[in-house]
Amino acid sequence: MADATDRYTAEQRALLALWAVPGLGPRALAGLRAFAGGDLARLAACPVKDWVGASPLSTVLRRRLAQVPELDLLSERVLERCATAGMGLAFQGDWAYPARLAEVDDAPPLLFYRGEVGPPRRRVAMVGSRHPDQGFLPFARTFARQVAEGGVGVVSGAAAGVDRACHWGAMDAGGETWAFLGSALDELDPAQAKLLPHFLARGGVFFSELPPGVRASTTTFPRRNRLISGASDAVLVLRAGVDSGSLYTAQAGRAQGRPVLALPGDVRNEGAAGCNGLIRDGNARACLSVQEVWRTVGVNPQRTVPPEEGFSWEQLTVEARGAYQVLDRVPRSFDEVLAHSRLPPAALLGALVELELSGLVIQHPGRLYEKV
Repeated sequence: MADATDRYTAEQRALLALWAVPGLGPRALAGLRAFAGGDLARLAACPVKDWVGASPLSTVLRRRLAQVPELDLLSERVLERCATAGMGLAFQGDWAYPARLAEVDDAPPLLFYRGEVGPPRRRVAMVGSRHPDQGFLPFARTFARQVAEGGVGVVSGAAAGVDRACHWGAMDAGGETWAFLGSALDELDPAQAKLLPHFLARGGVFFSELPPGVRASTTTFPRRNRLISGASDAVLVLRAGVDSGSLYTAQAGRAQGRPVLALPGDVRNEGAAGCNGLIRDGNARACLSVQEVWRTVGVNPQRTVPPEEGFSWEQLTVEARGAYQVLDRVPRSFDEVLAHSRLPPAALLGALVELELSGLVIQHPGRLYEKV
């Protein structure tokens, strides 16, 4: 177990231990970090009983933490369970942590995942009802396949119905698909457990913010919806009634500043009333084609180079990594990038070519560069 523990800093181990305490969320963590002078590792350097009483936590959280002798012991237990279940850990700033999600105010400080996280790309959340009208699921699967064929990643929740159809559509195209779950990754329901091997075999990823051992509940599902939208560049609701849980994802997307699209349906179809309502109230744009999804997330399949098979961030040169950090999701001229980078012109040009060939950057006419 020492090897797994040594992989993480003292700060990360302390963060992991605190995140495993039920009810201790991002806000409570921010309070504890301030209490510790910005260094959570200081809390792990002494027994919990020595500081928990003076902490800014609620009485309930202080009582729960008081049952933990030392944070390091708790982090070791969590890491052991992760290793047993084959889970990886991604802290904010890590390659495996979705960069778009890190921009969200209440983003979790870490995620648990299974699968191989691929290179950056544009992604769309595709969600919908668990029980849509008859004949809609084949359409949803085909629509998702066509979206993925344009190089766009498909993000959803692995729930029965539309969500799962969209995952399968992305896999049909050999595209990327991510699932954010409302349970820990060692507490999958039978259908999710059956789906997981297909994800692992085809480059998909299961994510959860919940530590090992946490089962799904009526509170965890609405919370995970903000992760689906937060990790995406846009949200598309394909089918939803007025009480559909997918409307929570649309609501979260709007709060996060993500464009929200909805497929309109027959006004006589109660299963489409949620989508029609989003459009009527101005909370979503009507989506009538796959091309509208591509345009919304900023992808032109004719100009996009698909990422290389087996690509990893570590394969890039130092110059390419630095140039990528300077770029944005709006086109920037060569001179703008040069002004914000520390590279000479020739080195920057080579770095941009490398990024373009790797599928991480799109070059528009006029030497305008945009990160994928």
